[in-house]
Amino acid sequence: MLNRGGVVVIPTDTVYGLAARPDFPEAVDRLYTIKGRELKKPIALLAADIADVERFGYPLVGRARALAEKHWPGALTMVIPAKAGRPGKIAEEGFRIPDHAETRALIAACGGVLRVTSANLSGQRPATDAPQALADVGLSADYVIDDGVSPGGVPSTVVRVLANGDVEVLRAGAISL
Repeated sequence: MLNRGGVVVIPTDTVYGLAARPDFPEAVDRLYTIKGRELKKPIALLAADIADVERFGYPLVGRARALAEKHWPGALTMVIPAKAGRPGKIAEEGFRIPDHAETRALIAACGGVLRVTSANLSGQRPATDAPQALADVGLSADYVIDDGVSPGGVPSTVVRVLANGDVEVLRAGAISL
């Protein structure tokens, strides 16, 4: 379904997510519509592994590499600047590698990265199981994958790694930094 441009509710190690391939703009637009999310708010990418993040044009160097090696797979989303000279790339993107083997396998089968936002309406509590995700946003999705209750239940911590190596916390979450 994802490889045909669909939108799918998927389990992760934190909360359920609403996913689409980033190379299907219509599907990404549907993520915003289904969730009721403002277009100015970016939607992060889940990756299968560090190599997929870098292949997508966002190198992990310095502090970002150290954080990735320590917390990935896991509940850390890092906002990373694009590789210089990559035309058409957004200046920075948020990436996470979920600690959920089946979800990483799904992401790998879909090209290595997926746009994923929590499977809930904007401003509401994230869904921690498929029935809740189905009730919140699933009826608008093309498919819902049920893997029971998400083991984490708390959204990821989101950080931006600054040029000087400092870390700016954008959202507190599952990982304490």
